[in-house]
Amino acid sequence: MSFEMTDEEIDRDLAFAIEAAELAGERVLELRGTGRWEGKMKADIGDQAADGFIQGFIQGRYPEDGILSEETGDTEARLSIARTWIVDPLDGTKEYSQDREDWAVHVALVINGECALAAVALPSQNITLWGVTVEGQERYGIRGNGQAEFALGDSEPQDGTRVVMSRSHTPPWMEKFCTEVGSNESLQCGSVGHKVSRLLLGHADLYVHKIGLKEWDTCAPEVIARALGWTVCKLAGDEHRYNQREYKNNELVVCRPAMREKVLAALAASGALEDDR
Repeated sequence: MSFEMTDEEIDRDLAFAIEAAELAGERVLELRGTGRWEGKMKADIGDQAADGFIQGFIQGRYPEDGILSEETGDTEARLSIARTWIVDPLDGTKEYSQDREDWAVHVALVINGECALAAVALPSQNITLWGVTVEGQERYGIRGNGQAEFALGDSEPQDGTRVVMSRSHTPPWMEKFCTEVGSNESLQCGSVGHKVSRLLLGHADLYVHKIGLKEWDTCAPEVIARALGWTVCKLAGDEHRYNQREYKNNELVVCRPAMREKVLAALAASGALEDDR
């Protein structure tokens, strides 16, 4: 790890990330509850409201930090800044606009391209997951719903392997992959943050995705999954780097460490590495 943070810095920045994610989530949940908008307009209003709030929140508190956000035009200025916030102000926009609960707000801090800490708020479920991956200072937690409990990376899975996948995009190789990995159950839902939360809260065991993801989709969920001891990588096993010039990172694998080699072998056998879908 190419950086260090004191306990005080971690506590400060973590509290900030949690507050930003929760307040933005509350804001857009209230907007949705007014019933004033429908469809794409509802989605656009939610995106803009959450992004505007988080942008102002970060710039007001940490004006020297970089920001990479889905809803704000990118510049190369962030590439020369060690501390950069990677934000998805409304992950699962379609689900949000359809009055579903599978959407999230992502706020993550990376330092020198490496994950440091993050919060993922699930406002419709009254849950916020958070994690710290600073070496030697790893920690994690959950706020809100008092009934929710974490499944750690070394926890025992239920019988079979439950795979979480996209509602809108199931590539041709997925069926063979599920067979290869021994899956007997699948869960389709929206939002990367929500999907990863299904694993971390014990409702699923495995999530793989091939194309279309950006840094703001994967960063905050990756931080929390790693803090809980889960494996996070790309389809061939290499790791993500963040705050890169090319922010399209496309791929994501989240699974228990004990399943890593089986999952990577199943991806190769299913044709996922060759198929461009």
